[in-house]
Amino acid sequence: MSRALIALLIVAGIYLALVAVLAVIGRRSAARAIAGFIPDCAIMFRRLLARPETSRWERIGLVVLVAYLLSPLDIVPDFIPVAGQLDDAVIVALALAFVLRRHGEAAIRTAWPGPEGSLRVVLGAARTAARAPGTAATL
Repeated sequence: MSRALIALLIVAGIYLALVAVLAVIGRRSAARAIAGFIPDCAIMFRRLLARPETSRWERIGLVVLVAYLLSPLDIVPDFIPVAGQLDDAVIVALALAFVLRRHGEAAIRTAWPGPEGSLRVVLGAARTAARAPGTAATL
């Protein structure tokens, strides 16, 4: 079995264990939010791609982002604990900051299919990345 597949299985196992623990201790709404976060992000990016206001270059950038996230090749390999997933999160935050600067918060709010609490996390990451000097403006 390849290292990438093993790393993916470990991350998926940890993810599912976290959701199960939250469900068992009675925090079902938090468990649902965490279980749906990745699918909600995928739906959000699909909806952003489908917006008529999204330019061709923005669509290309979003497709490259999704391809990078799905690719087993990363800047920091995913099998490295925390840092492996952190680089993906940073790249997503930068992409969302770009969308935020170009189209405003309403574009992200409209595209987000999940719970309000998860949306606050997504918008918080986008705002933080947008405030970083020289980052989102150069995407």
